[in-house]
Amino acid sequence: MRSREINKRLLISSILALTLTGIPAYSYMSPEVNALYQQACSAEYQNNLPDAIEKLKKAISLSGSDSLLYTKLAGIYSEIGEYEKALAMYSKAIELKPNDAFVYISVGSIHEIQGKYDDALVAYNKAMQLFPEYKYNYLNIANVLYQKKEYKSAIETYNKFLEIYPNHWDARENLAEAYLAQNLPQKAVVEYSKLYSKNPANFKDYANYGIALVKTKNYNQAVDILRKAIDREPENTSCRVSLALAYQELDKYESALEQYEAAFKQLPNLHSIRLDYGNLLADMGKNAEAAEQYRIYLKHHSGDVRANKNLAIVSKRLNDLDTAIANYEKVLEYQTNDVNVKRDLAACYHAKKDYPSAIKYYDEVLKLKSDDLEVKTNKAIAMHALQQYDEAIALYEEVLQIKDNKVVKENLVNAYVAQGHLDVKYEEYSNAAEYFQKAIAQDPSNDYAYYGLAKAYRGMDMNEKASEMYEKAIALEPEKTLYSEEYGEFVSLLYSQQTEVTVATDEELPEVIVTDVVEEAESKPAPEIKEIKAPEVDLTKSKDLITIGDENYKSKNFDAALLNYQHALKVNPSDEVTLLKIGNIYKMRKDNKKAGDFYKRAIFVNPDYADGWFNLGLVQANEDNIPEAKKSFTKVVQLNPEYAYAYFALAIAAETENNKEEALKNYKEFLKYNKDTANVAQVEEKIKNLEK
Repeated sequence: MRSREINKRLLISSILALTLTGIPAYSYMSPEVNALYQQACSAEYQNNLPDAIEKLKKAISLSGSDSLLYTKLAGIYSEIGEYEKALAMYSKAIELKPNDAFVYISVGSIHEIQGKYDDALVAYNKAMQLFPEYKYNYLNIANVLYQKKEYKSAIETYNKFLEIYPNHWDARENLAEAYLAQNLPQKAVVEYSKLYSKNPANFKDYANYGIALVKTKNYNQAVDILRKAIDREPENTSCRVSLALAYQELDKYESALEQYEAAFKQLPNLHSIRLDYGNLLADMGKNAEAAEQYRIYLKHHSGDVRANKNLAIVSKRLNDLDTAIANYEKVLEYQTNDVNVKRDLAACYHAKKDYPSAIKYYDEVLKLKSDDLEVKTNKAIAMHALQQYDEAIALYEEVLQIKDNKVVKENLVNAYVAQGHLDVKYEEYSNAAEYFQKAIAQDPSNDYAYYGLAKAYRGMDMNEKASEMYEKAIALEPEKTLYSEEYGEFVSLLYSQQTEVTVATDEELPEVIVTDVVEEAESKPAPEIKEIKAPEVDLTKSKDLITIGDENYKSKNFDAALLNYQHALKVNPSDEVTLLKIGNIYKMRKDNKKAGDFYKRAIFVNPDYADGWFNLGLVQANEDNIPEAKKSFTKVVQLNPEYAYAYFALAIAAETENNKEEALKNYKEFLKYNKDTANVAQVEEKIKNLEK
């Protein structure tokens, strides 16, 4: 609100006051007193105020009970700025005539001039109480309420006044300013629009009108009004700042920059606008300059986390990751559930290769937004980089179920291959083979997967398949000497019947892809490879070795039996029965891990091998892995519905899960197909108990 000039003369003359009350001005004056009063009025008219004061004092000395004399003298004192004397005279007048509303209005006017707004409001309200018909007093009350920053009450009172005096433009301008102060810019714009359209030539308050337009996002109109404001008041820094903001929102960055620079030239320490100035510089790509403005702003407004967030953003762009992290974490102290900040913070840690910290924030984002595929992908990449391949694979697969993505597919293949090579390193050959096969299913041109699969097959003594995989790897990458050299060594060992697996312990694993776009690899035609055949299987020799092994097994010479079976495997590595027998020896020795590995190799060679599935289920049950054991036993009865002991095993598993109905059904199936009377009585007893 502009500094409103208050008329220092009395708002209502005492003569008017008396006229309104129906009392003649001279009704109680003696002729002598009346003559002095008239002389005082004449002196006042001639601006001879000292003489007027003297005449009134003399009149009061002759007639001290006439309130009109005190009112008149108070008005002259007020006119010359002698406010305390004026108030003393008004006080005397009120004693003599306590119901004179206009004296209270005059008192209120003096208090308002003195800045004593509470006292002014008391006086104006008293006048309204005494003379409610005098609606003009609403303007006095509204102005004081505005000065007291009681904008809501001021607005109500201005509107009451304007209902009666709608063309009072000063009051309407004051109302507009009150709306703006109450942060009701839309209503302020309505009032300013009325004022501007009514008399554009004499419109004055361009500055506040422009500011209100900026607040209501009417940026084009705001630019027009604010430029007029600056033409009239070039030193009005607030107008320049508002104009800069309007240009900024209109993406007229150079014009905005010009206004900010002019504002700083006028007020170099105007730090409150450095946040917006920094935002402009950031939008213009001037990230280093923006960062500097945010730092200056934070020195003076350390609690404004908006600046911390923006400083973090530009620092990330500048690859100043430590600064970015520090400021993002500052933001999270106040905005603990800001998903975007957590996501950006995770990205900063990821860029620093601090993968555990990145994963921590990825997890926090996923707690708040569980369907964020980008975050799941990035978390998978971080786990991939930490060689936590199983977890990475699960996430990659989850993402691909929802949305096809070339980069995620490539990462998934790399993770399959990396986990496969890790399993080869730790002699988990069956698991390794599964991962390599998954990789090849996704990318049939992945030479490293074929190479790994060759090593896995070697570990399982499946030499013919190992040869085939070596050849495919070499065909895809003939220039990789590692493949051809190792294949040559392998073939040499085959001919000498030495099939120990060579496992490199420090092989380079596939590089993790972290870019958004990966260029397509150029396809290379596979060169012709001269076929190298492995020696043919000598079935007679294999059978003889197995026979000897069986005799040693019956004699409980298990070490010898194991050696016989292993030699038989070298001759025929695809014999699922021999693999099963080796597994049985390890199972008897309670080495469930090795037993399970050989059972897996047996069903890998022959997926329809029911005995292999059954014995795998037994070792899984021994390891208390009941869900997997049930899957294996179920596979058995799918392959052979009359496999009685698979039903028996399923029944026992169901009992461990307190599933009586399932257990009962399987025990009955056991009796249906069982040909061994040894367990019949026991099973019948179990059925009897379950049916109770």
